[in-house]
Amino acid sequence: MKVPAYLKKGDTIGLVSPSRMVHQDEVVKAIEVFRTWGLHVLVGKNCFQKKDQFAGTDEQRAEDFQEMLDNKDVKAIFCSRGGYGAVRVVDKLDFKEFKKTPKWIAGFSDITVFHNHINQNFGIVTLHCEMPLNFGKAETSPESIETIRKALFGDSLKYTGEATDYFIEGTGTGIITGGNLSVIYSLLGSVSEIDTNGKILFLEDLDEYLYHVDRMLMGLKRAGKFMGLKGLILGGMTDMKDNPVPFGKTPQQMVFEICREIGIPLICDFPSGHLKENLALKLGNPAKTEVHKNNYSLIFE
Repeated sequence: MKVPAYLKKGDTIGLVSPSRMVHQDEVVKAIEVFRTWGLHVLVGKNCFQKKDQFAGTDEQRAEDFQEMLDNKDVKAIFCSRGGYGAVRVVDKLDFKEFKKTPKWIAGFSDITVFHNHINQNFGIVTLHCEMPLNFGKAETSPESIETIRKALFGDSLKYTGEATDYFIEGTGTGIITGGNLSVIYSLLGSVSEIDTNGKILFLEDLDEYLYHVDRMLMGLKRAGKFMGLKGLILGGMTDMKDNPVPFGKTPQQMVFEICREIGIPLICDFPSGHLKENLALKLGNPAKTEVHKNNYSLIFE
């Protein structure tokens, strides 16, 4: 896997909106933060467009992303927000220059489309992290934003936490891959389909019915995506919904049963995803998980 060059003061980063629309005032705080890091911010010309729920047409969103991919001065591309729309853009992009000179692609949720596509097809590390839309929100933790700076500037990333009821002890070493469960499930059978063999899988999701979470997990299981795993990390499963007749299992229980069956370490409730605390993860980067009876650690190499 290729790691994009780490940032330094004076570098330029790009801001694009490949998914849902965003208003300019919603990213002001993020731009201020980036500038305190010594970075220049180049905003895509279509970043604040509106076409139905999208940030402009598919062509406009792709145009901005393409310009940032090809701009040699841009060292990282931040997606302003998620929602839906990245899958309508990814096949319109030419990654030829990007492959020659990799740069950081940053975001989460719907941006999982780019993470999976780039990790699997080009072997380039990307950054799963909080997005500019949320920088100014009171519920967003400063620690989450600081982990972005650390990741981009090459500081070490090591996370520790307390074990919960649905942990499985053990040690796992491998490349971390994954992102949003719904998006990963939707990419099965496409050129962007995730490769999990020999890797540590990270999953998170938002606003899903419990039976649908189980359906997606079973789909991944039948597609062989859990066999060969070195470990699994379950992040935020936020605002889950149920039917009048309860499904009967939480996402944590569903994943625990799968991991116990195949015998791999499991970390549940890891603080990454649609949460107040959304710690940055370098997807495609080698890492090591150690899960003990009362605590766990995740260390990026």
